Amino acid sequence: MMVLCSIALTRVGFQFSTTSRKCLCKTRNLSASIKLSRMLSDSNSTVDKKEVDHHNKLKDEWWDPTGKMKGLHAMNALRVPFIKNGLANSGAISADAVKTRESLKGLKILDVGCGGGLLSEPLSMIGADVTGLEPSAELINIAISHAAQNSVTKNIRYISCTIEDHIKDHAEVYDAVVASEVVEHVVNPELFIKSCVTALKPGGSIFVTTLNKTYLSWLCGIIIAENVLNIVPKGTHSYDKFIPPHQLQQMLEKNHCRTVQTVGTFYNVLTNSWSIVPYKGFCYALHAVKSTA
Repeated sequence: MMVLCSIALTRVGFQFSTTSRKCLCKTRNLSASIKLSRMLSDSNSTVDKKEVDHHNKLKDEWWDPTGKMKGLHAMNALRVPFIKNGLANSGAISADAVKTRESLKGLKILDVGCGGGLLSEPLSMIGADVTGLEPSAELINIAISHAAQNSVTKNIRYISCTIEDHIKDHAEVYDAVVASEVVEHVVNPELFIKSCVTALKPGGSIFVTTLNKTYLSWLCGIIIAENVLNIVPKGTHSYDKFIPPHQLQQMLEKNHCRTVQTVGTFYNVLTNSWSIVPYKGFCYALHAVKSTA
C-alpha cells in the first residue's frame, strides 16, 4: 500500500499543496495517528512511534527559545556555520560565498527529522532550497505555521514523510543532507544512514550531529540533563541508541561516503551556548562526502 505523505510548500506569504507520484497530498487536519500508523506499517521504516509521540508532546514549546527546546535553538549558532564551512571545503560553494548573506543560494538541502523547522528556517534564510522531512504531521504543521509568520523565510518545502519513502522518488536529488540530533532516535540507524545517502547527489555532503556512546554522554545527556537539571524532557534519549563516531563512519563508508571531518561539541548549560571542542566523548558533529564514482 502506498504510504500517505502530507506535503506543504511554503513560500513568502503563501502556502499551497502539491502531489508527487508516491506522496499524496492531504490537508493540514489529516489525522496524525492514521498517517503515522501507515508509515510504520512499512517494514523498512526507521521511525520509532514512541519517539514521535514523545516529541509531539513538545510541539507547543518548539519555537520557544527559553523553553525545553532552548538547547536546539542555541545549537544553530554551531551547526549552521559547520554546514556552511563543510560545503565550502567540499567545493559546493566558494570560500567567499560563506561570508555572504545568501551563502547557500542554489543548493538543495534535505533536513531529515526537521521537527518544527528549527534548522530548516535558518538554512533557507541564507539561500538554500530546503526540504524539511518529518514523520510527525503535528510537528510539520508547527513548522509550516512558523514559516508563514516569518517574512524572511523562503524556499522551504515541508513534507510529513519518512526518509525511506521519500527516496523512492528523490534519489540523488540533494546537494546536502542534514540529520541533526536525529540518528539517536531511529530504530535502524544503518538503514537510516543508507537512506540519507541515497538522497544525496554524487559528491554531495551529509552532516550528522548526535551523542557519542560513552559514560560521559550517559551521565550528562540523560542523568543530569533529563533527571537532575530538567533542561531536556525526560525520556528524550536512550543510551542504547547512542552511536560512537567510528561506528557512524563505518556506516557511511559502507554507503560510499568518506568522512572528512569529525569534531567534538559541547553544550554549556550556564550560558546556553554550544562550542566545538577537541574532546568527542559527549557530542559530536560529522561531515562526510559521497563518492562520485
